[in-house]
Amino acid sequence: MLNQKTVFETLAKYGVTFFTGVPDSYLNGFCHYALANCEERNIIAANEGNAIGIAAGHYFASQTIPLVYMQNSGQGNAINPLASLADPNVYAVPMLLLIGWRGQGNTEPNHPQHTLQGEITPGLLELMHIPYTILSDSDEDFDKIIHVATEYCKKNRGPYGLIAPKGVMADPNKANNVDGSYPMSREEAIEAILDEMPDDTIYAATTGRATRELFFLREKRGEDKTHDYLNVGSMGHASSVALGIALEKPERSVVVLDGDSAAIMHMGAMTMVSKVKVPNYCHVILNNGAHESVGGQPSAGFLVDFTAIAEACGYLTTGHPVTTKEELVDAIRTLRGQEKPMFIDCRVHKGLNRKLPPIVFDHREAIDKLMQELDQQP
Repeated sequence: MLNQKTVFETLAKYGVTFFTGVPDSYLNGFCHYALANCEERNIIAANEGNAIGIAAGHYFASQTIPLVYMQNSGQGNAINPLASLADPNVYAVPMLLLIGWRGQGNTEPNHPQHTLQGEITPGLLELMHIPYTILSDSDEDFDKIIHVATEYCKKNRGPYGLIAPKGVMADPNKANNVDGSYPMSREEAIEAILDEMPDDTIYAATTGRATRELFFLREKRGEDKTHDYLNVGSMGHASSVALGIALEKPERSVVVLDGDSAAIMHMGAMTMVSKVKVPNYCHVILNNGAHESVGGQPSAGFLVDFTAIAEACGYLTTGHPVTTKEELVDAIRTLRGQEKPMFIDCRVHKGLNRKLPPIVFDHREAIDKLMQELDQQP
C-alpha cells in the first residue's frame, strides 16, 4: 500500500486538499486517513453522483481542484454529472477521480458482480473522454502522476482519473470497529425477523454484510435459501427489487433487509410506496451508522430520522427506531397485517462476525430457484 501520509502530502503539494466520495474497501487506507486527518475537508457523500456535485460546488467557490473517491461500481452513479455538469463542454469542472478497481482481470472469481464492472472501468472513462492513470505501489511514481493529473486539470478544466488496483490504497488488515452503541448485532436482528415473519416470506438482503449473514443464518438454521434474493451488487437497489416482487405477489410477505448507507444512497426509492398499494411489503433498515463492509466509516444513519422520512413517504411505523430485540419483535407484531407497507429503523451496533467466510454460490442458480418459488400458485 502507498504511504497514505505521503499520498496526502503529495496531493496538498499540488493544491488538492478537499475530498468527497463514497468509501471503498480498495481505498480504505485513503478513506481512513482522510477521516482521521481532514475533518470538514472530507465529505462522505450519499452516492457518487452526489460527490461529483459537491466537488463541482467546491471548485466553483474556491477555484481549487477537488478529489472524488469511489469504488468502480459507483461509476454508474457518477456518469450523469460527469457527462452533463463537469464536462469541459458544459461547466468545465477539473477534479481528480480516485477509483478502486474491483474485479480487475480475474482477481475476484467468486464475485461475479464485479466482473463486468472491472472489465469496463477504464473504458467508461475513455467513453467520457476522461484521461486516466493506473496507480502503482510507488510513492515516487505517485508524485509524478499527480503532477501530470493536476496540470491536465488546470489546462483543460476537466476531470482526470486515478485507478487504484487492489492493494495500492488498501490496508489488507481491515478494521473491525465493534462498538456498544446498541445491544443488538445485525445478525441477531435478522434472526429475530426470520423468527417473526411467516415461513414463506421473501427476503431481499442489501449489499454487504446483510447478504452474508442471511446466507449463513439459513445454513445454521437448516433452512433452504429459495426465499432469498441476495443483492450482492447494485448498492441501494435491494428495496426496489423487493418492491417489484411485492407488487407482483401480493399474497406473499416481502421483507427488505436494508442498510443505512444503502438506503441513503438511493433514498428516493422510499417514495415509491406512496404511489402503489403494497401492504405486504416490509422495509427494515439495519442501521449501524456506518459503511461497515468497506471499513466502518460513518454514515448519516444515526443523524437522520428515517422513521419520519418513511412516514412522510407513506409507510406505517411505530413512530421511533427500535433498539432491542424485544422492541423489534413488538414492532413487527404491531405493524403486520395492516393496510399499508411497514417500516422499521432497527438500530444495531457495529462489528463484523469474523467467523463468516465470504459467500460462494451460483448466482444464476439462486435466482432461478427464487423465480421457481415465486411461480408457485397460492
